[in-house]
Amino acid sequence: MHKMIKPNILYFGTPVVLISTLNDDETPNLAPMSSAWWLNQSCMLGMSTGSQTVQNLLREGQCVLNLPSANLVEAVDKLALLTGRNPVPESKKDMYRYEPNKFGTAGLTPIPSHFVNTPRVKECPVHLEAIVEQVHQFASPSSIVAIEVKIVSCHIEEDLLMGGEKHYINPEKWNPLIMNFCEFFGLSPKLHPSKLAEPFMKKNYRDKKDI
Repeated sequence: MHKMIKPNILYFGTPVVLISTLNDDETPNLAPMSSAWWLNQSCMLGMSTGSQTVQNLLREGQCVLNLPSANLVEAVDKLALLTGRNPVPESKKDMYRYEPNKFGTAGLTPIPSHFVNTPRVKECPVHLEAIVEQVHQFASPSSIVAIEVKIVSCHIEEDLLMGGEKHYINPEKWNPLIMNFCEFFGLSPKLHPSKLAEPFMKKNYRDKKDI
């Protein structure tokens, strides 16, 4: 039987994203978030305007969405209560502390991107270079914005690719880090073959075979 409740956290689980951006002094910032979803070549990011990441996105108009695998959970967790804002905003003072060197604190390595000025995270198996397309107010009045970014370059660790298909990622090899009700999870093994998989693979092959 179902029961009607008012959950403190309305959050049912999405992949963790490490967003790298540039601060106004051109040093890199790195922040974990997981309110993100993808459609075609775009991604929507839901974040607070009080974060350094959002300020950087609004000013620079670019970022890299680095997707960590489950084995990077300890590095991601080291960033959880850090902020690149100095001074720390009033709304975060009870929980967060200022940290200018996010990469070093997490033990992660910045590497150059190809189309944006923001560095990628070497240890993450997926890097999505992106530019800001639009910024939408969310649930007004609110300090949350939905930022639409366009993916301009996609870097994938070779071990994740389907054999013989340079543009197709093998979902059985990709084990993203998942944030579910503010706790970290990975994926279980594949539960059941999907009827969508084969036609989508064929379509992607037809679309990209001449690239």
